[in-house]
Amino acid sequence: MSDITLPSKSPVLTGKGWTAFIVALVVVCAVAPALNLLVPKASLFHMSDYAVALVGKIMCYAICALAMDLIWGYTGILSLGHGVFFALGGYAMGMYLMRQIGTDGNYKSKLPDFMVFLDWKTLPWHWAFSDSFVATLFLVVAVPGLVAFVFGYFAFRSRIKGVYFSIITQAMTFAAMLLFFRNETGFGGNNGFTDFKRILNIPIATPAMRMTLFVLTGVTLLGFFLLARWLVAAKFGRVLQAVRDAETRVMFSGYSPVGYKLTIWTISAMMCGVAGALYVPQVGIINPSEMSPANSIEIAIWAAVGGRATLVGPIVGAFIVNGAKSWLTVAYPEFWLYFLGALFIGVTLFLPDGVVGLVKKLRADK
Repeated sequence: MSDITLPSKSPVLTGKGWTAFIVALVVVCAVAPALNLLVPKASLFHMSDYAVALVGKIMCYAICALAMDLIWGYTGILSLGHGVFFALGGYAMGMYLMRQIGTDGNYKSKLPDFMVFLDWKTLPWHWAFSDSFVATLFLVVAVPGLVAFVFGYFAFRSRIKGVYFSIITQAMTFAAMLLFFRNETGFGGNNGFTDFKRILNIPIATPAMRMTLFVLTGVTLLGFFLLARWLVAAKFGRVLQAVRDAETRVMFSGYSPVGYKLTIWTISAMMCGVAGALYVPQVGIINPSEMSPANSIEIAIWAAVGGRATLVGPIVGAFIVNGAKSWLTVAYPEFWLYFLGALFIGVTLFLPDGVVGLVKKLRADK
């Protein structure tokens, strides 16, 4: 018998990749805090509080785009419902932040203001552990993960795929949005949660806390990027790509695609939940509009614009689209949606590999 050489396992990052990663880590943990907290406001190099909040918010979106790339770019499953996982993580953190208000609300009650307004006397059962930060951290990951696992278990076992899967994920997020709009569910109805004051008994509206949240978000994004690189470089990632390209052949090779798809689907949902939890204290509000189908579609657009199956691309796409959105919604608010639609159509027709794919092609041509 002749010897068969198996392909060697690719490294998580190359030498240049590690250099770029360390540079990004230094920028997030040292350069940005210095520019915001130490450089005078009159200086050209000062990073304003608005910029800190904007970049922090976009980094939360970038985590969602990265999660979308794992499930869509590498597994071939287009989800139009990832916004619900983002919102569930945000609501879990929002419940804790509402409890942190204490008696500083408008009604001077230990109950959140919206419950006092609705004449509630006690907290609902699902608020039982909302005063514990440790329990909140667990719920931020567990709730989106559990919902994704249950949904994915029945969907993947039923072999629902393609456009049908995309439709039912969109139906899921729309149903969740309608549920959270109802006042009797105990999630604040259409107003949601807002007016946060403290986290771990430390005031939120201070430059130091805002920068702390910024750094935590950046480190989390970089950590998830490393996790994603490790997943796709391992045998697990190669099976995912085989499922994307030829699922039937994978089955005939002795692998069960259901387990692989369910695992990456659940991991992707958990990543979105963490992103939502980091998003809420920085933005200061969470309401059912975060579950709107349009938000989930935007996540897919970020991944497509940056470049699917690249990991870096969706992060770049999230910054490009949301950076343009922050400018256009102020300068030309009536044209923003037209721009978003035109961008998605243009990328689909002329840049199927996204911005990162275009850069790689130009380098190859040179």
